[in-house]
Amino acid sequence: MSEDLLHFVWKYKKFSLQDLSTSDGEQLFIKNVGTHNRLAGPDFFNAQIQIGKQLWAGNVEIHINASDWYAHHHEQDTNYNNVILHVVWENDVLVFREDHTCIPTLVLKDSLDADLLSAYQNLFNSNSNSFINCERQLPAYDSFHLKHWLERLYFERLEYKSMLILELCHQYKNDWESVTFTLLMKSFGSKINGESFFDIAQKIDFSVIRKIKDNITYLESTLFGMAGFLNDETCLDTYYLNLKATYQFLKNKHRLPQMGVQKPHFFKLRPANFPTLRLSQLAALYHSQQNLFNRIIKAECLEELYQIFEVTASAYWECHFTFGKIAKKSAKRLSKKFIDLIIINTVLPLKFCYAKYKGHSTPGVFLEIIMAIQKENNSVVNSFEMHGVRTKNAMDSQALLQLYNTYCARNKCLQCAIGGRLLNRKAQV
Repeated sequence: MSEDLLHFVWKYKKFSLQDLSTSDGEQLFIKNVGTHNRLAGPDFFNAQIQIGKQLWAGNVEIHINASDWYAHHHEQDTNYNNVILHVVWENDVLVFREDHTCIPTLVLKDSLDADLLSAYQNLFNSNSNSFINCERQLPAYDSFHLKHWLERLYFERLEYKSMLILELCHQYKNDWESVTFTLLMKSFGSKINGESFFDIAQKIDFSVIRKIKDNITYLESTLFGMAGFLNDETCLDTYYLNLKATYQFLKNKHRLPQMGVQKPHFFKLRPANFPTLRLSQLAALYHSQQNLFNRIIKAECLEELYQIFEVTASAYWECHFTFGKIAKKSAKRLSKKFIDLIIINTVLPLKFCYAKYKGHSTPGVFLEIIMAIQKENNSVVNSFEMHGVRTKNAMDSQALLQLYNTYCARNKCLQCAIGGRLLNRKAQV
């Protein structure tokens, strides 16, 4: 038994409604189950329950065991003073509010729909599943409902990514150019060095970047120096020594802090993704663009965004991947695949969040852009496709990542539209 199932059962009334009574024998009628609350506080708000001849309006709390009320310290929390009904699987103890009044209890153990319980157990007890709980049912799942659920999941993912953006917006006092720089640094660091690059960005006041952006050497030396790449005493490249001397000058002039910055690393990275190249490419981006944030916000199609991020690392990196080691000559430009990831993970969340900040609805071109980007190629998306889920574009692949990470991997099947629908259907067969 899980609280998720009890929430589902209560929300959709998947139990016998005939002759309901509280644990102390009072007749009970459910007028309204209330609104499901997934945040802190009681599980359902604004329910209407008739107990005996009295109609009550208030909140409902659900637990597996009645004693969980005390395990969660609800008796000490004023948010639970308006609970009018305690719904439980096992009624192992009487429960009282903060004012010591007893809360009526409904025990579901003997009222639960047997077919629903069986379907639920089968969903979670499928030892043959290699990917997710409902993998065998996915190929036959209704494509219309799946399409709409994936659309919701994509925007749910955007809302999740907006949390960091809004935090940065508050931190930088609505300086969206500073927010953009920090987000792009994180994005250029990718999965391996994202946190390190993010940390570097937060240590640099963006006013410094504004002052030095017209000088590519200043930009590169600041980023490389803050990343800890200019401390080598054995490298004698002219380019390296020039960066090192420049950084010492800028560090003193702008009081750049380096303490506490996690140094980026190269482990498990292909040379094209080395942090040295990514920092040079980011410097080239800021050197070539004026008012980058405004350009991103005003871009109305995917091609405009591609043009913005069409940058190449400086000339030194044509023959290098790291300082002092010569490699085969090649232009180190941002690949289309990498730009797609920047657009998916940074640019579109930024545009989405800024529209909300300005009180505007999400522009139609927003969806045109994400749907014009090719789907991502990763193990999660590939596994869904193997189980019959068609993926057309990046909007679909982002939605599937949200589905897997938020619902499937956490066994949150009953909070998922697919799981809930499958369970409803099985219980009705």
